[in-house]
Amino acid sequence: MFWGKDITTMDSDSDFYGDDSEVAVLESRVENFDVESYWRLRERSGMAHPGIKQEPSSPRTIISMASTTSKLHNAYEGRVSAKQLGETIDDFLRRLPPATTDATPEIPWIYVANPFIPRDDKGGEEAPAEPGAQLHTFIEGGGERLELFGDFLRTKQDKGRGGRAGNAMAREVSRERDECVGDILMLANAMKIRTGKSVRQWMLFIEPAFVDDIWATVARATVKNELGIAAKVAPREERGSAKERLICIYTYDFSDKADVARVLHRMRQLELVRDRAGTKPLYYKTDAFTYLGIGSGNTWGLRASLYSSTDIFAYLREKDGKAPKKRELKKEDGQGWSF
Repeated sequence: MFWGKDITTMDSDSDFYGDDSEVAVLESRVENFDVESYWRLRERSGMAHPGIKQEPSSPRTIISMASTTSKLHNAYEGRVSAKQLGETIDDFLRRLPPATTDATPEIPWIYVANPFIPRDDKGGEEAPAEPGAQLHTFIEGGGERLELFGDFLRTKQDKGRGGRAGNAMAREVSRERDECVGDILMLANAMKIRTGKSVRQWMLFIEPAFVDDIWATVARATVKNELGIAAKVAPREERGSAKERLICIYTYDFSDKADVARVLHRMRQLELVRDRAGTKPLYYKTDAFTYLGIGSGNTWGLRASLYSSTDIFAYLREKDGKAPKKRELKKEDGQGWSF
């Protein structure tokens, strides 16, 4: 479950709390908010975002290496910061080694795309877009949903100052928070904003050669269709910097738990992550949250990541019949997502 901050610890900067009638109105708005109906009405009235091309949806498939194809794809083609189709992986790694490549406006990240997966380049810093993705529409609708939840929080934050009433209020806020997250994920799926990323922050004071070696492993696996749809690594911010580096491995659909688990399993085989007590976990975050500004310590108390590598390794053990007999039951959203 997406447990957020206890309401008793929330900031009370706002001068708007509302009387009982205002609270009731906002509760009704949150409860009756229907994302799909909202956007159907907008489309019928001709208010769909003009900058987004509408395309028919098609079955989502992962193209295997065994599949025959007459064309390779590269959403980052033409970007100086990315591997090009006419460039070998060795040449790419020599041209842009993350240990010594300085960050510039042209190279905010170093990218590599899976050439077997067709994607669109929208010019941003996140994963290449799925054909037909409606990013602006999602940001507008997701922002509206967050605004509704923010209004609800402001009407509640002065009513939960401890005691039984405060505990009941905290449970109510948790329930509304879960519904807000569910609506955002549903809208993200409808608007084809389905990419997500496994994120690993490498430790401070690492040797530059170590960064290059790890990135080479990720890049080679990506172009061979062994990981996700794309990957990126942070370049050097300044000479002599010992700041930890960030590597992101993108998957095609945050709701495909089996594929997310497949990618993590391959990362374990490549020794990019370990399933061992005491090791630092990886965290998986949907790009939908990134586009809406839902990061760590956000004002809505939403969990920034959907799950961790610890969660997925437990899922894999259970799937393989290796999970402990006694385990805590978790809430699921009906599509296999445990919270």
